[in-house]
Amino acid sequence: MSSSIKSLLAAALCAAGLVHAGDLPEPVTRLMQSSGIPLEAAGIVVMRGDATLVSHNATQVMQPASTMKLFTAMTALEQLGPVFRGRTEFRTSADVVNGVLQGDLILRGGADTDLNEDALSHMLQALRNQGIRKIKGDIVVDRLLFQPTRPDAGQPPFDEYPWAYYNVIPNAALVNTNLLKVEMRSTADKLSLVMTPELDKVTIRSEMKLSDAACAAWENGWRSPDYARKGDRIEVVLHGSFPKDCAKSTSINVLDSQDYLARLLLAEWRKQGGSLTGEVREATAPAAVTRLLAEHVSRTLPEVLRDTNKQSDNTLARTVFLSLGSLEADAALGSRPLAANTVSAANGDATAASTAMRAETAIRAWLQQHNIDGNGLILDNGSGLSRTERATPAQLAGVLQAGLKSLWAPEFLASLPIAATDGTMRRRLKDSPAAQRARLKTGSLTGVIAIAGYVPDASNQPCIVVAILNDPHVANGAGRAVLDALVDWVARN
Repeated sequence: MSSSIKSLLAAALCAAGLVHAGDLPEPVTRLMQSSGIPLEAAGIVVMRGDATLVSHNATQVMQPASTMKLFTAMTALEQLGPVFRGRTEFRTSADVVNGVLQGDLILRGGADTDLNEDALSHMLQALRNQGIRKIKGDIVVDRLLFQPTRPDAGQPPFDEYPWAYYNVIPNAALVNTNLLKVEMRSTADKLSLVMTPELDKVTIRSEMKLSDAACAAWENGWRSPDYARKGDRIEVVLHGSFPKDCAKSTSINVLDSQDYLARLLLAEWRKQGGSLTGEVREATAPAAVTRLLAEHVSRTLPEVLRDTNKQSDNTLARTVFLSLGSLEADAALGSRPLAANTVSAANGDATAASTAMRAETAIRAWLQQHNIDGNGLILDNGSGLSRTERATPAQLAGVLQAGLKSLWAPEFLASLPIAATDGTMRRRLKDSPAAQRARLKTGSLTGVIAIAGYVPDASNQPCIVVAILNDPHVANGAGRAVLDALVDWVARN
């Protein structure tokens, strides 16, 4: 913990009329006791200006869940800047002769969070507009911006829902967040499926049994999907049961990301009348000097962070986290200069630190610049979807203090969910004076519930509020009720 925060906490211990450090507001204590949540399972800090109103286990190392995204967001805003964008490029070193690209087409991934089938289609159309109708070589997918290039490879499933969107692990050339949208429509005796986007030689079938369950409860019969290879074809298979006379849609992450991108590229290129002599393969080393043929850039960082924090999007947070490490690699490895704060691919170095390690270095350096003690902080992927990440309430309070003083404070505040209004806070605190005023990042895992952000008090003075509960008894809304009681108490006092 920084010396400034230590002095504030010490001053609070002696301040007359304030809640003494270690004490908690009565509504909070009462709800914790009634739910069986022990006091030692809570870490809470409430600050107003230079005064600490509540400090309970402020330096206790805890699982922060998705409040960890605040470390990633603030460091990214100040280190990458508000005009930072990810970029996807088509490049080549080959000539075009009579409509034929005489060599490989390189798809260079640059952590483009908005890369989808429409963007890819427009990039391929740009090739056709330049007269290219045939690629006499391979399409080479360059993911070398991140090391390892496939962070998902060999990773065990985080939980029993590996197909769910929140579990998607990004790479530098992730398209459509690797999701397949599946529309399911049933009658009394038949289930019809439609899968989008269209992928080359990929089909879907169902092994789901029709049931008499209510349509609204369809997820109760859902089981993890998988896929099977049959030669050069892939068949996605759905399992479980589905209600009769029901129509629902869902998105699944089931295919390997290289399969997904390769087959999407082939489908889109052929739709536009293009042909490919070779195959779609992954790059193992950076290409020699190439020229740009087409590109797509993502939205700016503040826009991406709004989706990241308001919806607690783990895949976006992990992409931003790795982008911090990839830019440091670019500088260290002396790769081609960055233009307009966009990501470019680094020259891979197998002996260099991983991109995640470099991202951690960037965040720790930022903490040090702001006199926030990093002791006890454990970073894994920067999203909070981790069983190893740890932080203290005091560290989160320090990040929030720095956020208020930052040049990019408006962008940071705009990324946080608003109580009773949007994001993960849209259904909370509707009957509290905190409604439409408090901006709070939420976090939850099994046995973990947390909030961190800003709550105006009764005098409309902004207060920093951080609260983390680590205990199995936080389940079934009990922990959320405790945290909402704390926010309500701050807003009323």
